[in-house]
Amino acid sequence: MLFLEEVILNVEGMSCNHCKMAVEKSLQSLSGVKKADVDLAAKTVKVAYEPGKLTLKDFEEAVAEAGFELVK
Repeated sequence: MLFLEEVILNVEGMSCNHCKMAVEKSLQSLSGVKKADVDLAAKTVKVAYEPGKLTLKDFEEAVAEAGFELVK
Protein backbone atom coordinates (compact mmCIF):
# COMPACT_ATOMS: atom_id res chain seq x y z
CA MET A 1 0.00 0.00 0.00
CA LEU A 2 1.23 3.45 -0.91
CA PHE A 3 1.66 5.95 1.92
CA LEU A 4 0.75 9.54 1.10
CA GLU A 5 1.45 12.78 2.92
CA GLU A 6 -0.84 15.79 2.79
CA VAL A 7 0.06 19.44 2.80
CA ILE A 8 -2.22 22.47 2.76
CA LEU A 9 -0.91 25.40 0.72
CA ASN A 10 -2.18 28.98 0.75
CA VAL A 11 -2.63 30.30 -2.79
CA GLU A 12 -3.14 33.97 -3.63
CA GLY A 13 -5.49 35.16 -6.38
CA MET A 14 -7.89 32.26 -6.96
CA SER A 15 -11.45 33.49 -7.36
CA CYS A 16 -13.42 31.22 -9.69
CA ASN A 17 -13.92 27.64 -10.84
CA HIS A 18 -11.49 28.19 -13.73
CA CYS A 19 -8.80 29.19 -11.19
CA LYS A 20 -9.59 26.09 -9.12
CA MET A 21 -9.31 23.78 -12.13
CA ALA A 22 -6.08 25.37 -13.37
CA VAL A 23 -4.32 24.99 -10.01
CA GLU A 24 -5.57 21.42 -9.47
CA LYS A 25 -4.55 20.36 -12.99
CA SER A 26 -1.09 21.90 -12.70
CA LEU A 27 -0.40 20.25 -9.33
CA GLN A 28 -1.80 16.88 -10.43
CA SER A 29 0.54 16.90 -13.43
CA LEU A 30 3.50 16.56 -11.03
CA SER A 31 4.85 13.03 -10.72
CA GLY A 32 4.05 11.88 -7.19
CA VAL A 33 0.92 14.02 -6.66
CA LYS A 34 -2.13 11.81 -6.26
CA LYS A 35 -4.73 14.49 -5.54
CA ALA A 36 -5.04 18.27 -5.35
CA ASP A 37 -8.22 19.81 -3.94
CA VAL A 38 -8.73 23.59 -3.99
CA ASP A 39 -10.96 25.34 -1.45
CA LEU A 40 -11.74 28.71 -3.05
CA ALA A 41 -13.35 30.17 0.08
CA ALA A 42 -10.29 29.41 2.21
CA LYS A 43 -7.84 30.18 -0.65
CA THR A 44 -6.07 26.88 -0.01
CA VAL A 45 -5.23 23.70 -1.85
CA LYS A 46 -4.80 20.34 -0.12
CA VAL A 47 -2.26 18.16 -1.91
CA ALA A 48 -1.87 14.41 -1.33
CA TYR A 49 1.53 13.25 -2.56
CA GLU A 50 4.18 10.57 -2.24
CA PRO A 51 6.71 11.68 0.40
CA GLY A 52 10.28 12.15 -0.75
CA LYS A 53 9.39 12.81 -4.39
CA LEU A 54 8.49 16.50 -4.23
CA THR A 55 9.56 19.68 -2.48
CA LEU A 56 7.72 22.87 -1.63
CA LYS A 57 9.55 24.46 -4.59
CA ASP A 58 7.93 21.91 -6.93
CA PHE A 59 4.48 22.88 -5.64
CA GLU A 60 5.36 26.58 -5.88
CA GLU A 61 6.45 26.22 -9.52
CA ALA A 62 3.30 24.26 -10.46
CA VAL A 63 1.07 26.91 -8.86
CA ALA A 64 3.05 29.65 -10.66
CA GLU A 65 2.57 27.81 -13.98
CA ALA A 66 -1.19 28.04 -13.38
CA GLY A 67 -0.79 31.80 -12.90
CA PHE A 68 -0.97 32.03 -9.11
CA GLU A 69 1.36 32.45 -6.16
CA LEU A 70 1.90 30.49 -2.97
CA VAL A 71 1.65 32.56 0.22
CA LYS A 72 4.24 31.47 2.76
